[in-house]
Amino acid sequence: MDHKQPRRRGKNRHIRVAIKGRQVTKPTNQQARQGKKVALQAAASLTEMKSLEDGLRSEPESQNGEDSTDRESRISGEELVPMLNAGVPGFKCFMISSGVDEFPHVSLMDLNMAMAELQGTGCVLLFHAEVDIAQEIPTEGDCSEYNNFLKSRPDEMEVEAIRTVVDLCLQYKVRCHIVHLSSSQALPVIREARQAGAPITVETTHNYLTLCSELIPAGCTMYKCCPPIRNKCNQDELWAALHGGDIDMVVSDHSPCTPDLKLLGDGDFLKAWGGISSLQFGLSLFWTSATQRGFSLHDLVRVMCANPAKLCQLEERKGVLRPGWDADLVIWDPYKEFEVQEHMIHHKHKVTPYLGFRLHGEVFATIVRGTLVYLDGKFCQQPRGDQILIQSNATAKGISPYY
Repeated sequence: MDHKQPRRRGKNRHIRVAIKGRQVTKPTNQQARQGKKVALQAAASLTEMKSLEDGLRSEPESQNGEDSTDRESRISGEELVPMLNAGVPGFKCFMISSGVDEFPHVSLMDLNMAMAELQGTGCVLLFHAEVDIAQEIPTEGDCSEYNNFLKSRPDEMEVEAIRTVVDLCLQYKVRCHIVHLSSSQALPVIREARQAGAPITVETTHNYLTLCSELIPAGCTMYKCCPPIRNKCNQDELWAALHGGDIDMVVSDHSPCTPDLKLLGDGDFLKAWGGISSLQFGLSLFWTSATQRGFSLHDLVRVMCANPAKLCQLEERKGVLRPGWDADLVIWDPYKEFEVQEHMIHHKHKVTPYLGFRLHGEVFATIVRGTLVYLDGKFCQQPRGDQILIQSNATAKGISPYY
């Protein structure tokens, strides 16, 4: 079972230990254009301390000016603390098959072992929160119809996974973070957990805040991601939770792939690879919708700058404008309207559902630690970024008011 296949319920499967992760990777042009600081998976896995040390030596500078930090590492339990001491700020795990053989998902036993090791470290454990559920999901019907794919990834998969995370979080008091929340049905579980003292945070993505299932055409597999894009009512509830503070931050979850993996010709949502490219246009996507819902510029900074910096334990140098902090700036016109066209896309594979969207908020320049790295469509020629390692065993400050 993976991102590409429908789910069949009711069977237990062998699960290997795997705290998922990727080596520090070079941020790309679209990151520089949007002022992004943390790179997504793009390099080989880390499985031991030596792999981390070798990876850091081989990546002396970050491409095109952006700073990066190693958020995730796929390692065995006994390597967790040594990796933290080496500067890794956190780890990520899949609770369901990732679709990539090198990242098998974790069992409940794996999670108990890992969280016991991480107690008292200030580390954060990130969760792709979906689980197989004991329910038979219909797999018949037209595979090009988005609704049939949506039925194969019901809300219950997220809700049950988050219940498990909450139980572990309350038991071990290890910082937990839910990545790319799609289902609003999980929000009451998260609220109750915080009221009970769970140190848990949650993010959602531009995809879930911008796109809705009712408007996805048949066969348009560029809209596929996991968890899936849900209906308009669900989207409205995510926005309300973001405004009220129940969702802490908005991220890109940029997940590109080669066009052939999207099966654009076949239009088969059940077999196509899941993932949406949105990094370059994240600021504009958010601002276009947020301004229509009463969000201010201060709200934008909170959910896209300050809170992500806190999650990464970088709040002492990034996320706000303050004397002594890194001079990371985006210069943009929040009123400038533009249409997303293929020629302006900087990521290698241009497949994205946002082509043709009219957005507000055009970026003209990006400055990283006082150095201009992007100006009016042109990038700096020499790498200006840096790798950031986190001081170990420091107690992390919370993001949410609940802990």
